[in-house]
Amino acid sequence: MLEHGGRLSKAADDYGIAEADWLDLSSGLAPWPFPIPEIPLRAWARLPETDDGLEQAACDYYGAAQVLPVAGSQMAIQLLPRLRRAGKVGVLSPCYAEHAEAWRRSGYIVREVLEQEVEFFLDSLDVLVVVNPNNPTGLSLTPARLLDWHARLAQRGGWLVVDEAFMDNTPHLSLAAHSHLIGLIVLRSFGKFFGLAGVRLGFVLAERKLLKLLAEQVGPWAVSGPTRVLGQACLQDTENHTRQRIRSDEASERLAALLERYGFKPQGGCALFQWLITEHAETLHDFMARRGILLRLFAHNSSLRFGLPGDAADELRLAQAFDAYRKEHP
Repeated sequence: MLEHGGRLSKAADDYGIAEADWLDLSSGLAPWPFPIPEIPLRAWARLPETDDGLEQAACDYYGAAQVLPVAGSQMAIQLLPRLRRAGKVGVLSPCYAEHAEAWRRSGYIVREVLEQEVEFFLDSLDVLVVVNPNNPTGLSLTPARLLDWHARLAQRGGWLVVDEAFMDNTPHLSLAAHSHLIGLIVLRSFGKFFGLAGVRLGFVLAERKLLKLLAEQVGPWAVSGPTRVLGQACLQDTENHTRQRIRSDEASERLAALLERYGFKPQGGCALFQWLITEHAETLHDFMARRGILLRLFAHNSSLRFGLPGDAADELRLAQAFDAYRKEHP
């Protein structure tokens, strides 16, 4: 299993600090969960139905022609390699590590490529995987550029897979409206923007034939009845969509300003996190953890991802920890 953020129980054990006393900034999740609707008893008592309105709510929210709900976009990441034969896969890196891992496990030749290398390698690839906006760098690519890459891949029967897990704040950059095109697969995560990662819900946006093939791999009842009720309610809650976008944009800007104030100008980020490259990443990670603040450490490139503080008290706690760090490391 690859390492991920959000391992609060392990951090609590490692540092001897009770879970309730932590400020967990290790995951790129909105720290304001959407309100949970009342779940009718029948959603718990009966097998899930697929004509309950969830798919239509998702199509309306994403602006897609058709969608397939899955138990988190991680499920789709692991199953998509089953729908092709062996070939060469490019993964725009650094990014969410599960993408390259899933294709490697299925026997594909995987090359992790930098943004500036895509043009060189594209015509030798069968599949290109892009996370947009990227996690953890925050890099955002334009729809025009991505559609050009898709066209070049599709004319040879190739795929462009775009993971839009952090796209909710910038829907104008989404390829959802183009997901009916053959060879274009868009993945959307529910848990991050809605602050409800525990429900394990995601959507695959693609042309109908591919979704049917993927649905056969997913199997029946992959998304629970209660999750379907909750997901539909949140997707239709337009008032809270606007509120969530505004407060996450503002919180991300304040976080970037806070980091810069202490001499740590982020190299990237998006509405739900900021990303910092520093030779002191491990030292800073440990320093914060000893004060009950959990960050996401990427040791391989000495970088840190900071999730959003949820309120003024959390921001103050982070600032005070930086004050203490600067006193020890002037």
